[in-house]
Amino acid sequence: MNIAFAGLRHDHIYMLYNEAKNNPSYNIMGAFEADPKAKKCAEEQRGVVCNYNTYEDVLNDSDVDAVVLGGCFADRGGMAIKALLAGKHVIADKPLCTKLSELDEIERLAKETGKKVSAMFTMRFEKTVNALKNLAESGVLGEINAVTFGGQHPLAYGRRPDWYYEDGRHGGVITDIAIHGIDILKYALSLELGSVNGARCWNKYAYEHPDFEDSAQLMITMDNCAGVIGDVSYAIPDGIEFGLPYYWSFYVWGTKGVIHFNLHDNEMQCYISGNPKPLKVEIPEFKHEYLADFYRMVQGEDDVILPMDEVFKSMRDTLTIQKYADTQKN
Repeated sequence: MNIAFAGLRHDHIYMLYNEAKNNPSYNIMGAFEADPKAKKCAEEQRGVVCNYNTYEDVLNDSDVDAVVLGGCFADRGGMAIKALLAGKHVIADKPLCTKLSELDEIERLAKETGKKVSAMFTMRFEKTVNALKNLAESGVLGEINAVTFGGQHPLAYGRRPDWYYEDGRHGGVITDIAIHGIDILKYALSLELGSVNGARCWNKYAYEHPDFEDSAQLMITMDNCAGVIGDVSYAIPDGIEFGLPYYWSFYVWGTKGVIHFNLHDNEMQCYISGNPKPLKVEIPEFKHEYLADFYRMVQGEDDVILPMDEVFKSMRDTLTIQKYADTQKN
């Protein structure tokens, strides 16, 4: 598959770029970045060849099968729509878009054109998440009744791209971060969003940008009446960042047991009703990769880990929660 990158404004896109370089199923045709500073960084520090002068040049290249989007969050929806209209498959860093109206159009065009759309919900490919999925499907925990998760991230204030703090470019911290937690509820626990009970975003850490809401909490009910509470604030202390041991921390409470784990744990334990001793949970290696999974989807395989309809559903649920928060006063 011939792919071209459009937008190089977030570190996630370089992870995908390197993954594509190492996957023989993909051929990188080049890249486009409109911002001169970001383009210079991509070429001089990341080794990316920005050989397209405009986004239209990318879309007009008949050899390009798929476009990979990594620009400012608020730009991605419109760029995805243009790519689908040009007959290209779409891969986007998360979030895929920041507006429900954009998602409506993306979903409509994907169905109309037959082109595939995906977003980097890469936590589906983490071994701990898949160990949780195996455990939940085994029935050991019983019916899931409550979940709490902490998806706190580092703000890295002063090192994040400037566009984060520009009005309308970011799209909200729930859209940015909570998407992973919402997607895991669906993937690992087979839970669907029922209703939004509460959601709030506010500013605390980005003191020079008081209009940038860097903190967020949510409270939702799932389709089986399970309750979920999450915090996805940019709250990890500066200097610790992704080395925080409880980065993406989950508590999952079922009618028969409970498990707690952090995303990068090497071992997991759960407590089951009637047994005061913890049960060790196996965490087998999970060797599937995101881009390989997308390639299989384009080839028409049904048993993919991240199907397109689930991309749309998780994105829609997250944007619905963000919209609720946007209607609330701080």
